[in-house]
Amino acid sequence: MTLTARLNALSFDDLDARKALLTEIFGGPVPDSLSILPPFYSDYGLGASFGERVFINQGCFFLDLGGITIGDRVLIGPRVTLSTAGHPVDVDDRYDFITYAPIVIEEDVWIGASATITPGVTIGHGSVVGAGAVVARDVPPLSVVTGTSVVERKRLKQPRTAPTSQARLRAPHK
Repeated sequence: MTLTARLNALSFDDLDARKALLTEIFGGPVPDSLSILPPFYSDYGLGASFGERVFINQGCFFLDLGGITIGDRVLIGPRVTLSTAGHPVDVDDRYDFITYAPIVIEEDVWIGASATITPGVTIGHGSVVGAGAVVARDVPPLSVVTGTSVVERKRLKQPRTAPTSQARLRAPHK
């Protein structure tokens, strides 16, 4: 997060410094054709990888603890959130650990402004995610998805006690 703060403080036209910081944030070389417009936010950095000719617009959030893979020729609109981590749904477990799962965005995908992609999602090649969409399941190749409607999936049980412990990391059960 310190490195992304430095990235966001750079002059917009300081491309050499931006490339150097992106290499540091992501833990190694990034493609010369990668374009990330600041401000940009990442909580981990080392969990993200990029194909060629990827464009990421301003104000995006990459919460990449679980890993983010972005294929060639992907366009990501402004204020998009890719979040690979979360908390358990059950109230009794919610504060005990963090769950995480990778996000995979295949080649030639376009993600519209302010979309949110949740942990474990794969977006198939050539697909379009509409602006403001919340994507919580895989998107088949060559599909257009939109929407933000709320659907109640289940009712949670009452917690046994109030949570007191801090979260610890744990991969989801498969």
